[in-house]
Amino acid sequence: MAFEVNSYFDDKVKSIAFESANGPCTSGVMSAGEYTFNTSKHEVMKVMEGEMSVKLPGSETWQQYPAGSQFTVDANLSFDVKISTPTAYLCFYS
Repeated sequence: MAFEVNSYFDDKVKSIAFESANGPCTSGVMSAGEYTFNTSKHEVMKVMEGEMSVKLPGSETWQQYPAGSQFTVDANLSFDVKISTPTAYLCFYS
């Protein structure tokens, strides 16, 4: 199995892409900061450690997603994330 290591936002976000039993997946970590992500596929983002403050597409409000929670974003959209403490996630693509 081959892993693909990705780095974004001047190394403040890093992920490892792999093929899980449920399809394409990334496991990653985000440093404190604010980020905008664009989607090319439907994404299910699971917060594993830490917390994400997220402004989903079409929303004007920020929602908190602590460890153990998840959110989804459809393909070809973007969403904003604020991180205050190092946060780990799993993201599943379909």
